[in-house]
Amino acid sequence: MARTTKQDSVRELQRTLYRAAKADPGRRFHALYDKVFRRDVLERAWGQVRANKGAAGIDQQTIADVEEYGVTRLLDELAADLKDGSYRALPARRVFIPKPGRPGEQRPLSIPAVRDRVVQGALKLVIEPVFEADFLACSFGFRPKRAPHDALQVLIDETWRGKRWIVESDVADCFEAIPHSGLMAAVEERISDRQLLKLLHAMLRAGVMQDGAVTRSNTGTPQGGVVSPVLCNVYLHRLDRCWAARGTGALVRFADDLVVMCNSGPEAERALVALRAILAELGLQTKDAKTRIVHMREGGEPLDFLGFEHRWVRGNTTASRHLRFLVRRPTRKNMQRARDRMRELTLRKRLLLPVGEVVADLNRYLRGFGGYFRYGNSALDFGRLDAYAIERLALFVAKRHKRQRRYGYWRISQSPDRMGLIRLSGTVVAPRPNRARTG
Repeated sequence: MARTTKQDSVRELQRTLYRAAKADPGRRFHALYDKVFRRDVLERAWGQVRANKGAAGIDQQTIADVEEYGVTRLLDELAADLKDGSYRALPARRVFIPKPGRPGEQRPLSIPAVRDRVVQGALKLVIEPVFEADFLACSFGFRPKRAPHDALQVLIDETWRGKRWIVESDVADCFEAIPHSGLMAAVEERISDRQLLKLLHAMLRAGVMQDGAVTRSNTGTPQGGVVSPVLCNVYLHRLDRCWAARGTGALVRFADDLVVMCNSGPEAERALVALRAILAELGLQTKDAKTRIVHMREGGEPLDFLGFEHRWVRGNTTASRHLRFLVRRPTRKNMQRARDRMRELTLRKRLLLPVGEVVADLNRYLRGFGGYFRYGNSALDFGRLDAYAIERLALFVAKRHKRQRRYGYWRISQSPDRMGLIRLSGTVVAPRPNRARTG
C-alpha cells in the first residue's frame, strides 16, 4: 500500500533527524518537542497503536472506544495538552503474563492508556532516529531494518572464523532495573530540549497501578510501553560502547539477551568478568540462571539463543564429512509450544466451528512459526510438525462425525489440498557463513 503524504512527511522528518545526528556525533538536539505534537506525527502514532491493538489501560478506554469518541477529537486534545504543557501521563495498568516455556514463572507487563500509547508512539518517532545514528552494529533488538536473523547470522559467521567459546547471558530484569538517573543522562547526551526531557521524565515517573494501588519507582522502563524498547537500547548502548573499548570477543546483543563469542576458554572467562563489571557500573547485573560459557564443539552441549538451539556438527554426507559448521533448529521448548498450540486449536470444545475456520487458525499459526524458524536447519522439525498438524486435523474431523481417527485421515486424503492445510516442509532456507539471510 502506498504511503500517504502525511506518512511520507513523517518519514522525511526521521531521515532529516538521522542525517543530522549522523553528520555530527556531538550534536545535542534542542528543538524536538514541537515535533512530538505535529499532526502528522500524532496521526502516524495513532495508526501504529491501532494496528497493534492491545488492551485498555487503567481508564478502561479501548481502541473501539477511542474510535467512537472520535480519533480527530482525541488527537486535537492531545496536541493541545502537549502544546500548553498540561498533558499528564496516567499510571500503566500492571498485569502478569506467563513466561513461555517456564511453568510457574510470570513476566510483569505494563499497559498504558490508549492516549498515552499515542503520545509515547509520537515521542518514539521523533527520538528514535537521533539515537539510531549512534547505535553500534552489535545491537539488533527493536531496531528498524534489523531482525533476529541478522543477529543469528553473526553467530554463523563468527563460529566459522573460529570463535567457538561463547558466553551466554542476559540482563536480569532489564526493563525494571534501568535507573532513571542513568537513563536520563544517556538521553541528555543527545537531547537538550528541556520540554521533551520533562515529558520523558514524567512518563518514567507515571508509575504502575496494581490492585488499585499506584507504585512509582526510580528504576525501570515498564515492559509494554511503546517507547520502552527504544529507551532500553539507549541505555544499553552504554554497554555496547564500553564493550568496544574494554571488552574482549564479539558481542551480539538483542535487547537484553546477549552472547559474547571468543576464540578460547580463557578469553571467554575474561569476557564474562568484563561483562559483569560493565553491567555493575550501569546498575545492572547478569541473570545467573542464564549465564554460562558454552564450547561449541562436535558432540558438545548446545547453545540456546533467540529461540533456536545451536550445535556444532560435522557434515552428514560423503561430500561434506570433512566440514564442521554451526546448525540451528527450533528449541525443544518451542517445538513443544507449537504442538501445544495446535492441540488447543483442535480441542473438542471447538467442534462446533466449521472445519475451514479451524484450518485457517492452524495455517495462521504455522505461517507465523514457519516464517521465523524457516531460516535455519529446521527440515526435520518442520516435517514432524506437518505430521502432527495432519494428525490433529484428522482427529478433529473424525470427532465431528463421531467416527474413528482413520476416517479423518481418509477425508484428508480425499482432499486435493489436504483441506487447505499448509505444509512447512520445503520452505527451509539453510544459513551459510558470510551470507545474509535471503528469501
